[in-house]
Amino acid sequence: MNRFSLLIYSAMALTACDNISPDERLIYEKPEPAQRTVLLEDFTGQRCTNCPKATELIEQLQQEYGDHLVTVGIHGGPLGFKGSATLTGLATAVGDEYYNHWNLEYQPVGLVNRHGAVNYTDWTREVKEEMSRPAPLSLHASAFLDADSVTIYINAMGTDGNTDGKLQVWLVEDSITAMQLMPDGKANAQYVHNHVLRTPVNGTWGQDFTINEGETQVVRLTQAIDPEWNARRLHVVAFVWNDKGVQQAVKQSIN
Repeated sequence: MNRFSLLIYSAMALTACDNISPDERLIYEKPEPAQRTVLLEDFTGQRCTNCPKATELIEQLQQEYGDHLVTVGIHGGPLGFKGSATLTGLATAVGDEYYNHWNLEYQPVGLVNRHGAVNYTDWTREVKEEMSRPAPLSLHASAFLDADSVTIYINAMGTDGNTDGKLQVWLVEDSITAMQLMPDGKANAQYVHNHVLRTPVNGTWGQDFTINEGETQVVRLTQAIDPEWNARRLHVVAFVWNDKGVQQAVKQSIN
């Protein structure tokens, strides 16, 4: 090909490119699939004699699934204990509200990704099934303690289709020593409670949240720290849920 022919060929190629719309020049690449993290809401109570058995099962499940299982102990209901002059109570008004909203009738009982009440003896099967389902988004959280409040950042990315629902953020606390009735009916004053729901950060039922495939979002929230809580043992739990259940969850300690 001589120089003149090469110039003509190049000009034709450039002209052809100009006739292609910008949308047609880009090749869409679907985001990498997100590994699902399952939320287990453990409805428990300090006056529930079988609840320590459910806690033992939770510990086994967490050893198996690690960070991909987020458990929250929701104290309330008929066997919850709000405390006395000498004993610490962990039940809360919001715990009662959740218990009543889901029409629960006994304890211990749980919600596995909010697909209905599940007896604790069936949690293993339900968690395994949920783990196998694809997640439509990824969630990451970071939190920073500053004096008497915590600042929380939730980073989300849509990975499969469009997700429309609610973003719920909670604070939970580990390693709380408080009374618990045991299976033999005796009270254990030195029982250690973990992943105890302390408070919702963005309302009882969360805030409206929509994310599209390939889109990223950052949500910033602030929560005051109650003096009765141990700030160094607090964690952030965040999840996106809708009428199809919990779509993704994450738990993160506070820096």
